[in-house]
Amino acid sequence: MSKKILTVFITALLIISSAGCSNSNKPQDNVKNSGSKIRVVVTFNAVREFAYAIGKDKVDITTLVPDGTEPHDFEPKAKDMENISDTKVFIYNGLGMENWTDRTLKAIDNKNLIVVDASKGSNPIKNYNRSEMQEHGQYDPHLWLSLKGAKIESSNIKDALIKADPSNKNYYEKNFNEFSKELDLLYSKYSEKFKSVSNKDFVTGHAAFAYLCRDFGLNQKSIEDVFATGEPSTKQLKELTDYCKKNNIKTIFMEDMTSPKVSETLAKEVNASVKKIYTIENREDNKNYIESMDSNLESIYNSLK
Repeated sequence: MSKKILTVFITALLIISSAGCSNSNKPQDNVKNSGSKIRVVVTFNAVREFAYAIGKDKVDITTLVPDGTEPHDFEPKAKDMENISDTKVFIYNGLGMENWTDRTLKAIDNKNLIVVDASKGSNPIKNYNRSEMQEHGQYDPHLWLSLKGAKIESSNIKDALIKADPSNKNYYEKNFNEFSKELDLLYSKYSEKFKSVSNKDFVTGHAAFAYLCRDFGLNQKSIEDVFATGEPSTKQLKELTDYCKKNNIKTIFMEDMTSPKVSETLAKEVNASVKKIYTIENREDNKNYIESMDSNLESIYNSLK
C-alpha cells in the first residue's frame, strides 16, 4: 500500500472514530442535565403547583398523594417513604392536612432533608368542631384556596429551594416574583368584582373555602364539613334548604371527590343549578393553579349577581 493511500485510510479511521466518540457522549450529557435538577417530593397537587411555579425546570417533582385520594386520608407506603428518604426537599401543606407527616418524618433516615411546612407564618382559621379537632387538628387546612395564602406557601417553598440550590437563587426569586404578580392581579380583579355585589353567600359541597371567603368578605355554607367526613342529617339538610331559599341561592357548587347526590338533591329542592368548583387537591381539567382559581372566583361571582 502506498504512503498516500495509507494516509487517506488512517485519516478516514480517525474521522469515524471521532464521530463515534462524539455520539457516545450525548447520553452522558443528558444524564448529567437530568441529575442537575433538585429532587423535590410534595404531598398533593396544590403543593406541586406552587413548587413548579417557583422551581420550573430546575426541579424534579414527585407527588405522593395520587389523584382521587384525599390528602388527609392518605397513608404513605414503603415506596413513598423511600421517595422522601432519597429527596432533597420535602414539602407539605401543614395545618393538619397531612396528619401522617410527623410520624413519617421520624421514620426517615435523611439528616440533610429540607422539610417545608408551606403554611408556616400564616394566620390559620380555627376549627371548632370537636370531633374533627381530635382527628385532624385545630385548624382549617385549606390555606391554598386563598390567593394570599398561596403567596405565603410559595414564599416558604422559594426559601427552601434557595437553601437547597443557592447557586440558582436569582432564578427562584424571579419565578416567585412573577407568580406573586399573577396572584396579586387576580386578587385585585375579583376584589373589585365582589365589592360590586350585595349578596355574599354561596353554598359548596364541603367547607373548603373559608380562606377564600376571608380574602373577599364572602360567606360559605356547606353540605359537608371542613374534612368532608359525612353527609348531613335530615335536620341539617332541612336547615340548609331553608338557608338557600332565604338567601336566594341559585347555584350549588360541587367539588371533586364529594358525593354529587346530596348537591343535586339540594339544588332540585331549591330550584338551583349545580356547578363545578375546584379544590385543586387533584389536577382537574388540565388547569394550573391560576386558571383553577380564576374559574372558581368567576363562578362564585356570577352566582352572587
